Amino acid sequence: MVDTIENRLARLARAGDRGAFRELVDLYKDRLFNLAYRMLGNRHEAEEIVQDTFLRVFSHLDSYNAEKKFSTWIYRIAHNLCIDRMRKRRKVYSLDAELPEGEGIDGYAQMPLDESSPEELLLVSETQRHVREAILELPDKYRSAVILKYLQDLSLNEIAEILDLPVTTVKTRVHRGREFLRKKLEESGTV
Repeated sequence: MVDTIENRLARLARAGDRGAFRELVDLYKDRLFNLAYRMLGNRHEAEEIVQDTFLRVFSHLDSYNAEKKFSTWIYRIAHNLCIDRMRKRRKVYSLDAELPEGEGIDGYAQMPLDESSPEELLLVSETQRHVREAILELPDKYRSAVILKYLQDLSLNEIAEILDLPVTTVKTRVHRGREFLRKKLEESGTV
């Protein structure tokens, strides 16, 4: 049995402890939002995915296998909901869908901006925009692997468990996704 704080909280929540479930929500709401936002590129949809994830977790706590890591289980639920959402939606382009500056998929940690010139700020902003666009253009299977690996900082084994794939397939998808990103960023003149 995996004995982490999350697993203990999950066992307590399964036994009816609402406080334990609230703690799980507090622990995972930002992580899940981050994952969903990076996969979908839309704040509203990401918020819905997080809510749906916690509804599913709450209603299926009895099916949670305490032999596995809770984080893997909850990430898998959120990931599957994101994939379902991407399959169902059609591409919609709207001025309302524009992301406010500094929000969304950065593709890397925010660069320090203290004492930066306006030109440097513009360059960082443009680079972030190109990375966001390139990630959103990744085919779904590569986008999931790249986001989970590089932006959620999960191990290949954890990703394999979340995606229900062999580790070798995950390695391939991460590599191909990274190559796709590199080519897209080269085409845009970002790298």
